[in-house]
Amino acid sequence: MLNHEQKPDQKSVGIIGCGWLGKALAKALIADNYNVIGTTQQQNKLAELTALGIKAERLTLPMDLSQRDGNEVFLSRHLVICIPPQIRQHKSDYADKISQIITAAEQGSVEKIILISTTAVYSDLLGNIDESSCLNESSTKVALLVEAEKRVLAFNKQSVVLRVAGLVGEYRHPGSFLRHKRMLTAPNAWVNLIHQQDVIGVITELLRRSDVSGIFNLASNMRMNKKTLYSIAARALDLAEPSFDEPDHTELTLGQPNPQQSLVNELGKLIISNKIRQTLAYQFQYDDLVDWIRQGEDNTQNSA
Repeated sequence: MLNHEQKPDQKSVGIIGCGWLGKALAKALIADNYNVIGTTQQQNKLAELTALGIKAERLTLPMDLSQRDGNEVFLSRHLVICIPPQIRQHKSDYADKISQIITAAEQGSVEKIILISTTAVYSDLLGNIDESSCLNESSTKVALLVEAEKRVLAFNKQSVVLRVAGLVGEYRHPGSFLRHKRMLTAPNAWVNLIHQQDVIGVITELLRRSDVSGIFNLASNMRMNKKTLYSIAARALDLAEPSFDEPDHTELTLGQPNPQQSLVNELGKLIISNKIRQTLAYQFQYDDLVDWIRQGEDNTQNSA
């Protein structure tokens, strides 16, 4: 039985889910002299995490009562939740998993929780989107994400929800998507992305702050449509120009009762992240992303 009454180390961080983002976060925090405990659901990943200097333990979700009492991750001062919702895999237990984690954190020594959520919570919305935008909770996906976020925000101490845009970075160059030679839709729609290192930078800054709570969008300030961005990404990796399902502007202009709304539909949504920028002193490293994309990093073979 773990001693849940012991005072947590001030620089201790637990990371639930050491996948692509969680593992990179752990490495950065260790370099910044944090004591990191990371979890994985896979027994064969424990040795890999340990080799990186991460104190690793197995945590399967959903978890049973014995795990709540047996995992040291819940004795950390800070807890970062990096598990994917798996909605595309037709899973519907994301909110239940988050609820279990929060309950274990409340029974443990955790003083601050950061949830890595997703801008998918803004599904079906159009135009400029910030944290005050009304959500379409009639959507099953959106309702599930909102329920998980609400459970984190109800944590009895400090909590932050980061709604993160599409992640890029090492092994995730946007051009790797084009290797599958799929036709892309909505060429004029905004692209909402954020570099892995900027997510890590924001999280690190949040760990230092005891006065920040609530919901924050996290996206680069790049203003670029799909056609422009993926054309740049293709050239960076010496790939063929991408093919797009081009909209019929004649039909949009003449065949719709509200052509301006149809054009808004085509542009999709633009994630605005002014709130986090006004709250933190963090300086984004890859705010327009174009220079990084043009470098065409030779590490895309393992892209998700």
